[in-house]
Amino acid sequence: MKKYLLPNTGNFYKANMHMHSTVSDGKLTPEEIKRVYTEKGYSIVAFTDHEILLPHNELTDENFLAITATELAFNLYHVDGGYPYIKTYHLNFFSKDANKSVISIWDPDLVFDCVKPKISEEQKKHVYKREYGAEKVNEAIAIAKKDGFLVSYNHPVWSLQDYSDYGGLKGLWGVECYNNVSERVGMPDDDRPFNDLLVQGENVFPLATDDAHTLGDCFGGFIMVRAGKLEYSAIMTALEKGDFYASTAPAFYEISVENGIVHIECSPVRSIYWSTECRVAGNVCMNEEPITSADIDIRSYLEHNKASSPWRKPFIRFRLIDAQGKIAYSRAYGLDEL
Repeated sequence: MKKYLLPNTGNFYKANMHMHSTVSDGKLTPEEIKRVYTEKGYSIVAFTDHEILLPHNELTDENFLAITATELAFNLYHVDGGYPYIKTYHLNFFSKDANKSVISIWDPDLVFDCVKPKISEEQKKHVYKREYGAEKVNEAIAIAKKDGFLVSYNHPVWSLQDYSDYGGLKGLWGVECYNNVSERVGMPDDDRPFNDLLVQGENVFPLATDDAHTLGDCFGGFIMVRAGKLEYSAIMTALEKGDFYASTAPAFYEISVENGIVHIECSPVRSIYWSTECRVAGNVCMNEEPITSADIDIRSYLEHNKASSPWRKPFIRFRLIDAQGKIAYSRAYGLDEL
């Protein structure tokens, strides 16, 4: 019986999950952001202004959904040098409650001067001293998850981070594999941190985002969310379940499995890659014509994994690469789904 790994019911909604407005250091107002993104076919924008959780429910209508969110930093300060030399964790916190306006891990010492006048008196009652390091970040993630947030790990390359920084993170929901601003400034991300955390057994999902501060930063990375309707609770449920893929252009139309054969349908691409937690991987590459579908036999991989292993966390995931080198990332699927 065919099982759809990427849901085959509902609608696809295009979403930018990382955006800064004039509420913090962005150049576009929330209203301008809604206008330019809807003109480009987007249905969802997460407003992740720095160090402030501010709902924009007034922008939500039958064609557009504003996600309540914020981006928070955990900085490692140095005695010498300026901000370009500082290692930092940047995390986005997406509220499952559209009306939430207070986050309990708020640190007044990290609030931008332009944001300070906009901080509510209620938010000022909730102070949490954020410090650099996986242990302190994990504590903050746990608190936020309990408070109803999904948490993503942002732009590790721009953050000057490597495995020693992110390898111990626990409880993340998403990891940016692509960040348009990082790409534009010459510090491109990739899917290595996403894969590393999967190998460790963390159930994380891939993200491609804009992190836009200006109009020129927009429309580079996005996710396609599959849900029954464009409603806050339905979209947040789909996000939490991983019913989406991340992309910089290519599209997954179907990812299904039947009797150990994975079937993929997609927009025209030059390659379809699949990979696992180990050195079992492969690809389907075009000859003369672009590829729009593929059948991938994973029966031997499934047979090998019948015996459980204490040190391996089996999964399989898929990537599309088009003629321009643009990439789409599926989430990882565990043995119980295959």
